[in-house]
Amino acid sequence: MNIQILGPEQQGKEEFDGGKIMAQKPIGFSGQGAVTVRLGPLFYWAWGKAESAGGIGFHPHQGFEILSYGISGQGFHRDTLGTESILQPGDIQLMQAGSGMHHAESVEAGFESFQIWLEPFLNEAVRREPTYSLFKHAEFTQTEQDGVKVKFILGEGSPVNQLVADARMFDVEVEAGATYVHRLLPNRTLGGLSIRGNGGSFIIPGQESIQFVNKDFAIVKTDQEEDINIQAVGETLRIILIEVPTEVDYPLYNKAR
Repeated sequence: MNIQILGPEQQGKEEFDGGKIMAQKPIGFSGQGAVTVRLGPLFYWAWGKAESAGGIGFHPHQGFEILSYGISGQGFHRDTLGTESILQPGDIQLMQAGSGMHHAESVEAGFESFQIWLEPFLNEAVRREPTYSLFKHAEFTQTEQDGVKVKFILGEGSPVNQLVADARMFDVEVEAGATYVHRLLPNRTLGGLSIRGNGGSFIIPGQESIQFVNKDFAIVKTDQEEDINIQAVGETLRIILIEVPTEVDYPLYNKAR
């Protein structure tokens, strides 16, 4: 098992609308400071926060599948498909950009969300009609056991069943001293972003535990089927996990520039 911990200084940063919206990017574009620019089909991951109301005007997307996940506050979406919608805490909006679409975003003060880009096989994706879908928090499967709460955002238990790219995503809360167990298979990579609490540990049997703190980004890979044990330290930990194939069987866009 290989576990890499990247602090905020090793992640990308970007600001929008004159600094009204600030983003920490565990996976970002080259030149924005992110050590990691891709995990398999996971192409981009931005953690955005708005201290005041702001927005981003109409801009284009093509081919990629773009998810936004609301954490707090409200965000507002408009697009050239005629959609107008509101993203609230716990909601997922999915744009499958297909042959191309434009959208605009505005947010209220206190808004916090993730935007995540996944890459399907682009030669096929750009031939599909663009679509927009909104999924409300109450539609998602959630479990609670032994001090661990899990919300199934992508993969089994999720209403998001039209995604083409291979990805599983979980919103996990772990009470202090409790442990979340994630089974990871070969040729799968797990990315984890710690967003609440003072941190936690990856517990590896027979080895020293690997510590991480709030805002750290963890990347976990294994050559064999293994259980990944994540334990909260001191207070409740909230960590967002995305699992993707380490390699896919189609060519991926080279975004190094």
